[in-house]
Amino acid sequence: MAPLNKRILQPGERIRVLVVDDSVVIRNLVSQALKEDPAMEVVGVAGNGIIALQRIPQLNPDVLTLDIEMPEMDGLETVRRVRQQYPQLRVIMFSTLTERGAAVTLEALRLGADDYVSKVANAGSLDRSMARLREELIPKIKQFFQTPAQSRAVASQAASSPAGLPTAASASWFKGKAWPKVVAIGVSTGGPNALGAILPGLPAAFSLPVLIVQHMPPLFTRFLAERLDSTCALKVHEATQGEAVEKGKILIAPGDFHMKLTVSGGETRVCLDQSPPENSCRPAVDALFTSVAEVYGGAVIAVILTGMGHDGLRGARILKAKGASVLAQDEASCVVWGMPGAVVEASLADRVLPLDQVVPEILRVVGQG
Repeated sequence: MAPLNKRILQPGERIRVLVVDDSVVIRNLVSQALKEDPAMEVVGVAGNGIIALQRIPQLNPDVLTLDIEMPEMDGLETVRRVRQQYPQLRVIMFSTLTERGAAVTLEALRLGADDYVSKVANAGSLDRSMARLREELIPKIKQFFQTPAQSRAVASQAASSPAGLPTAASASWFKGKAWPKVVAIGVSTGGPNALGAILPGLPAAFSLPVLIVQHMPPLFTRFLAERLDSTCALKVHEATQGEAVEKGKILIAPGDFHMKLTVSGGETRVCLDQSPPENSCRPAVDALFTSVAEVYGGAVIAVILTGMGHDGLRGARILKAKGASVLAQDEASCVVWGMPGAVVEASLADRVLPLDQVVPEILRVVGQG
């Protein structure tokens, strides 16, 4: 299992990265991009998993950037062994945006990789490749770490936030709220494993439709839906334009499309669009939550799970104002407590729950628990 929570860096300490890729060009490109950031230190490179495993105890990295396709020992086997031998080491995969890339990346995440970025090409504009690495890879690495100043700020926010959220195994907090008609879930980093852990807990007779935004590109969301469908009692698939939102279905927003809702002929239906990204994301949780609020008002259970950033915060605020129920995953069970943490710090969460308590709480609210 991947390690949890952010590590606090000491003053002057840099994030130590070991770059693992069989391509010399890619190794050099990634190393150069990381070296330009003062918070990063590239402590070494390796051409395959065997070499990487030999160098980890020598170099003591905080993060491994890891290619999937490599000779002698590929990325999947490397992830498996890293999780066994170095459970606190963060692993970020380089993935290709292909069907095989999507399937293998999801398997790497299942084996314990923390996150992934799309792989830069061996050919093409060096400047564009460097810019994309700075924009995508560096934030993905930094999401697992905090400076002492950031840690103090988080502690101060937590201390000033209202205490006393209900903790007993009951749904007494729900008294007076509108009876829910839909569950809307937002999730990002760590999401595939989180969804895989909780969605099988929903029974075949679950009384509400479930709508999910997981930050992922095209193809990846389809493979994720297919993988979840094989383990869940409810039907899971990528949402399609115009399909009805109804109980018995779990719909996942397709990569590169916002998932919104519309009412036509008395039926609530999916509306997919490619309007501008929100919070640098498409699909975005805020787009879903805002649309759900327009259609269902307060008759919503909104759930914010593990993820980087604050997507979902604006939508949760709108839903909360309408009287909706808002559940957030707790910090201890998150891979990254960015999205749920933002909702909790804004005092929008009705309950803050360990991952394994999210579905039981939903079932209690709707009288099926």
